[in-house]
Amino acid sequence: MADELVAYFWEQEDAEEVAERLGGVVRRGRFQGEDDDEDHPWMVLIAAGADSAVLETLVAEYDGWLDAGDAETPPVEPPPLPDAPQRLKRG
Repeated sequence: MADELVAYFWEQEDAEEVAERLGGVVRRGRFQGEDDDEDHPWMVLIAAGADSAVLETLVAEYDGWLDAGDAETPPVEPPPLPDAPQRLKRG
């Protein structure tokens, strides 16, 4: 999905309005662990070349949110493990 932006909306009408204005496609989104279809948000798939200022304005206007994506945040490397056991008490 690197060539697409994903915006989420709780109302189908809001998602359809944004998709119409930006030339996107509306799909039903699913969050892991949710089994009730009424709790799933509506996704709008938008080409990555869309005007980001207009997209952000529409997302704010219709109370939606943008998918942050995996490419924007690099993985965090854990701190190194100690080489030897550490003593907590002297004695």
